[in-house]
Amino acid sequence: MTGGKLHIARAGLARMRAGATALTAAAFVTLTGAGQAAQADLPPINQNDHIVTSLLAAAIGDEIRKNCPDIGARLFRAFREARKLERYALDKGYSEDEIEAFLDSPDEKDAMRARRDAYLAANGVKAGDADSYCALGRKEIAEGSLTGTLLRAY
Repeated sequence: MTGGKLHIARAGLARMRAGATALTAAAFVTLTGAGQAAQADLPPINQNDHIVTSLLAAAIGDEIRKNCPDIGARLFRAFREARKLERYALDKGYSEDEIEAFLDSPDEKDAMRARRDAYLAANGVKAGDADSYCALGRKEIAEGSLTGTLLRAY
């Protein structure tokens, strides 16, 4: 691992250990943040289904683990998935600046929260009801969804 990547990895682990929001923090550590894509045929990063869906899975998992005492994050897997997503975005042609701008955008964060909340509600989760978060978490784990692979039941 090169010095820069090792520094990023260490910084990511330190942030997660310091109590940063486990799943989304892992995504935000390596995918620091949408401008206009450099290539004319490349859609804006916030319209790339794979990127948005992957970040949504992390956001859903993070909300589940924060609200269900019986489910936690698989931190190393989350970090590994975040690194894969970063490589995917860079390989597609998005610049580090575009990624950073996307992840730092208050509007994009609000849009992601809205998508997350809609998914949770559509799957029977009720705010303040830990059992509903746990039920969805166990379902995601059992199905082997991306969200489920980022979680573990105690």
